[in-house]
Amino acid sequence: MYKAIIAIVIATIVVIFAFTQIDPKIPNDSQISVVEGDYNSITVSGEVNKPGTYVMKEGDTIDDLIMEAGGPTSNADARAYFENTLLVAGVSYYIAPIKDLDDICGEVEYEKVNVNTDDRDTLMKVNGIGTAVASAIISYREANGSFTYLEELMKVSGIGNATFEKIKNYIILR
Repeated sequence: MYKAIIAIVIATIVVIFAFTQIDPKIPNDSQISVVEGDYNSITVSGEVNKPGTYVMKEGDTIDDLIMEAGGPTSNADARAYFENTLLVAGVSYYIAPIKDLDDICGEVEYEKVNVNTDDRDTLMKVNGIGTAVASAIISYREANGSFTYLEELMKVSGIGNATFEKIKNYIILR
C-alpha cells in the first residue's frame, strides 16, 4: 500500500516537473527549417537587456546585435561602441557600463580614457595599462586606424584576455 502511494507521489512530481519545462510559446507542430545564407553566432554581454548568443546575418552591425539583445540598458556607455561597426565572426562583444553598479549606491561613474585619441600618459591612468601597452595602443591605432569595437584592443601586443577583462570598463572609443 505504501509503495503504491510513494510511486504515485513520485510520478506526480515527475509530471509536474515535465510540464514546468515545456515552453507554452512553442507550438506543438513546430518544424525545424534550414537557414540559408551567411549567418554567424555572435555573443553580446554587458549592458544589454538580454545578454546571450544570437544568430546574425553577414553585414549586420553592433546596433543590430544590441537591438536583437533587447536594446541597451540605461547604464550602457554609448561612447564604448560604434553602432555602425560591422560584426566580426568569432568576436564576443561587450557593452561597457557608465556607472559601477558594484558600488553600494551605484552612482560612481568609471573614469575612462579614449583609446582613439588620448596620449600615452592619459592611457596609463587605467590600471593594467603600463608604458609598453600604452605605446602599443598608440602604434596600433597609427598603423590600423581608430578602434571600432572594444574587443579590437586584444589585437594589440600585450593585451590578452586577462588584461582586456581588467580594463574593459575604463575604455571608450569616442
